Amino acid sequence: MSELPSYRTLLMERRGRVLQIAFNRPDVLNAFGKVMHVEFIEALHFAASDPGSDVVVLTGAGRAFSAGGDLARMEECIADPREFEREAADAKRLIFALLDIEKPVVARVNGHAVGLGATIALLCDVIFAAETAKIGDPHVKVGLVAGDGGAIVWPQLLGFARAKEYLMTGELIPAPKAAEMGLVNHAVPDAELDARVEAFCRKLLDGSTMAIRWTKTTVNIELKRIAHALMDPGIAYESLTQRSEDHRNAVKAMKDRIAGRRA
Repeated sequence: MSELPSYRTLLMERRGRVLQIAFNRPDVLNAFGKVMHVEFIEALHFAASDPGSDVVVLTGAGRAFSAGGDLARMEECIADPREFEREAADAKRLIFALLDIEKPVVARVNGHAVGLGATIALLCDVIFAAETAKIGDPHVKVGLVAGDGGAIVWPQLLGFARAKEYLMTGELIPAPKAAEMGLVNHAVPDAELDARVEAFCRKLLDGSTMAIRWTKTTVNIELKRIAHALMDPGIAYESLTQRSEDHRNAVKAMKDRIAGRRA
């Protein structure tokens, strides 16, 4: 069995034939900075070829799944647009690395999943969310287009009208409502989250490994076709808004609010 790699921003462990990957920046609610982008892609590639696992679980350390984009990273990209170009390339690689894994990927949404965090959760195969968690894609609230995957997956789960409503407002959805709408598979009491995820993983492990993998692969063909069609224009539109005054003002206002709460 191959040794597990170590990362600065992720925790990885095996539990029998289950490989768990946890975002591990709890001090910033597991927001994605430059390093975590790259390390998560590497972790997905490892998971895809790992001979020691048949199911992958994604989760977050601490009280959030992932808050999405990191404020400090947004400031870096504003200061140097070439950094956003690198970020955009990583975003595309991340989405396709997640869609290409043949193994079933289960999202254990232990807390809020926001922006890119929501996209990652929703692109998993089955999503279990704690009842206290919320999920949403508030790119527009920081003056950005939801170009790094949100425009791909939300319409597939909710239909165009509902998806546009939530993507254009950035509203966060409580997990029970998200389950009712079909955005996530299950919203469960927080205390039952681990047991429910473990029970589902056991069900997968007891099934036909190849049949399960290739059923998922077949379903994902259409999702990957949509991703190929939308990722480049989505990133291009997001790039335009990344250079806008709206985005700069929104990031500054967010930074000021955080500073005010700490004062």
